[in-house]
Order: sequence, then C-alpha cells, then structure tokens
Amino acid sequence: MKKKNIYLALAAALVLPFQACSLKEDTSAISTPENFFRNKAECQSVVNSCYIPIKSIYNYTYFLAVECVSDVMYCPSGTRDAQLDISPAVPRFGQTMWTQGYLGVQRCNYAIAGIEASEGLSDEDRTELLCEAKVLRALFYWHLTCFFGDVPFYFDDVKDQETLLRIAALPRMSAVETRDKVIEDLLGIIPQAKQTRTSDNEGHRLGAACGWMLVAKLAMWNKEWEEALEAIAHIEDIYGDFSQYDYAENVMFRNRNTPESIFEIQHTYTQGGLVYTSNVACVCTPTRKTVNGITTFDGVEIPELGNQCTTWAAARPCVVFCQGLQSKKSKDIRKDYNMAWGYDGHEFLSVNSRPWMGPKFWCPDMQGTSDGNNYKVFRYADAILMAAECLNELDRDEEALVYLNKTRNRAGIGDYTYRTHIRLQDEIRNERSRELFGEFQRKYDLVRWGTFYQVLSESTDYQARTDNLKPCHEYYPIPDKEVVYSKYALDNKAYNACGL
Repeated sequence: MKKKNIYLALAAALVLPFQACSLKEDTSAISTPENFFRNKAECQSVVNSCYIPIKSIYNYTYFLAVECVSDVMYCPSGTRDAQLDISPAVPRFGQTMWTQGYLGVQRCNYAIAGIEASEGLSDEDRTELLCEAKVLRALFYWHLTCFFGDVPFYFDDVKDQETLLRIAALPRMSAVETRDKVIEDLLGIIPQAKQTRTSDNEGHRLGAACGWMLVAKLAMWNKEWEEALEAIAHIEDIYGDFSQYDYAENVMFRNRNTPESIFEIQHTYTQGGLVYTSNVACVCTPTRKTVNGITTFDGVEIPELGNQCTTWAAARPCVVFCQGLQSKKSKDIRKDYNMAWGYDGHEFLSVNSRPWMGPKFWCPDMQGTSDGNNYKVFRYADAILMAAECLNELDRDEEALVYLNKTRNRAGIGDYTYRTHIRLQDEIRNERSRELFGEFQRKYDLVRWGTFYQVLSESTDYQARTDNLKPCHEYYPIPDKEVVYSKYALDNKAYNACGL
C-alpha cells in the first residue's frame, strides 16, 4: 500500500504541471502510473516534466547570484543575494536551487527508469529519450555542484518508502566524484544519439550537443583537460566552422533558438495559449519614466522597448570591465550589445563612469515584468573558449591561441599577441568575460579558477557586497531546514567556520 501511495503522489506531481510546460506534449492517454510508459508519446510527456524545474531556476535572482556577484557586474538590489547577505538560516536563492535542483533529479530518475523498462519503444526512440533525460539529469547536477559544491548524489528512482528514507539521509558527496559519475553516465548514451545542433532538434529539445557540453564542463571542474577536449571535439563536429555564426544574430536574448545555441531557456507559447515568461530584463534595462505621455529610459526615448515595461534596480558593469576589458573606445563589436552608453546617438543621463546593460538583454515591448526573451546559457563560442582554456592548461599554447582568436576575430579585434603562458591564461579568462557577459556562468568560472574570494575582496563597485563577503561564499549554504530534514547527515562546515 505504501508503495502504491508513493507512485500515485509522484504521478500527480508529474501530471499536474504539464499544462504549464512550454514543450508540446500529448497527455491525453495518461491516466495512472502503471501506464505512463506505454509508448513514445507517454514517455516524452514524462521527460517534458523534467524541464519544468529549470524554469523556476532561471529568474532575475539567479542572475544576481551568478553574474552580479562577480568581477564583471554588480547590482544594488534590495534582493539580498546581490549583497551576499546569505547564511544557512537565511539561504535566499539557495532554497530555490536546492528544491528545484533535486526536484529535477527526482523527475529525471523516474523518467529514466520508466523509459528503460518500457516495452513500447523502438531502440531508436529509447536511445533519444534516454539521452534527453540523462542530459537533463546531468544539467541539474551541474547546477547543484556549481552552486553548493559537495552535494548528495543518487540515481535511484524513489519507488518505495525504504528508498525515500535512505535518500533523505544522504550526506554530501565529493563534487569531483559526482561529476565523474555523471560523465560516465552521459558517455554511455550520448555517442548513440543523433549528433545534431540543439536548434535543429524538434522542439529545440536537449540532446547530444548539450550532453557533450556538460561532459566538457564537468570534466573541466575536475581538471580533466583531455577528457574535456574530447567532448569539445564532438561539439565541433556537430557545429562546424565557427566563423559561419554571426555574433549579433546568435547572442541577442530576443533571438530565440539561434544556430549557435547549445542550451537556452525557452520562453514560448504553448498549445492553449499559455506562455512562460521570467524577469531578467527588469534588472537589465535603463530606468523607465513616463511624463506627460512620453516614456524615456534614463532620459532617452527607446521606441523598441515600448512604454509598459517594469524596471528594477539595474545591474551595471563593474569599472574594471567597462573601462578596461571592454571599454567604450574599444573596436570590439560586442561592447555595443553587452553595454549601452546611449541609444541612437543620444547619451543616457547616468553614464558618467559606467553604462547600462546593453540591448543583448533588453526585451522589446515588454509588458510589466514579463520578459519573454530566451536566455542564452551555453553557446558554441563558450565551447571554443573552453578548448582554448584546456589547451593552455596542457601547455599547448599555440593551439590555444587558434581557439582564442576565433572569438576575438569574430568580434572585430585582431589576433592576440603571445607573450607568456600565464598571460595567455589571463587573456583567455578575460575573453570569456567579454564573449559570455551575462550568460549565467561568471561566478562559476571564478570559483572554478580559485579566484572568487580574491577578486571580490578587491572590488569597490558595490560596498555592501564587499562588506558581507566571506571565504565561504564561494558556494551557497545548504538550507538549515534541509540539514535538519537529513537528521544532520548534511552540514555547512564552511559557513560555520565563518561564524554563519
């Protein structure tokens, strides 16, 4: 009886959110857990539910937590994540990431178990569905290990009370070991799946391309440079010549599912007219004001933005970025997308020392807080710069230069002049800040490189952030209530050491 009740609860959790899912699915034949996996349509419907937690993660608070707590931007927001005012007792966005991350893991485990046991699938369909579900599971573990460091790990389908209780009491596991297990799992399915770009997949579903990207990213966290390069080579086979991808077309958040995209957050209409939106543009748009029927943004009319959008305390580039790494006078074409000093020849009023966030992030004709852009998270350019970093780490600097210059040249700046191995490493890291500005990964890079605490300690852009900074803030704490729920199998030793 307990087993049946657990299945019924999980079935309800899976079915109820389907109507809000932006991915198309046919749920008409699903009625009970026992027949969820009879055919491809039903299996795909369960996989669709695995996407839903991702949408709860990618909002403006996550943007503050991973981009505005970095060396490239800050945000004087009342949302305390931007000020590093976090602790185990008050974990802020940490609670969202923990809840949604493990909800995603649970749903993926359930989907994978059902697909593997299904008798109504062809071999080809089983492979594609397993690839999609395992890539999604890897994505959730990538988020969890990047955000918290060492976390509990399990691939079990929670099918009975015994399993549920065992998983509830799991302690932290080494993030290195978690990544290795996830990589091994992905390598067991990705090579057999269709090797296509994400934008070419039906419904822009995640598949082999995103799988290879996650293998490379997880391997780089573990400093397994050769393994990462092997995965990136597969991405190159899929995406081809980098120079064919126009920068402006592929980087603007408003341009959905562009050819260079490997993973982006889908904000699309669904059958029945429902739409999923988020709110990142609210902190990336110059301050709006309407007087006597005329709407301006920091003193300048911007017709493409309309007159109905809501703007909040805005993220701004750090001085080291906007006056050094990508200055106003730079020949780098990316500066006019990343940042905005003015619009259509008219300079904004409040840009004496730093600009606003640029049109890359603006949402045309946004109504209130409903940002319907697709957020770019993984692009081919990211993989190209990952290859440069891996080659540099392996002392293969001549090859690293080739990859570094691919993104520089596309941006209209010349080849990098090689001086030393260490300077090349610095330049690759700086190039990641210019190319991937605002794409939800900068804090993760700093933590992975071991520079997060030092870089933010030296920052004077946002004093509240600097004042609150402690070494433990490399990662978010596990929420206290989750520690209690685990019967103290979980811990926050790093935060305890910092007096939090």
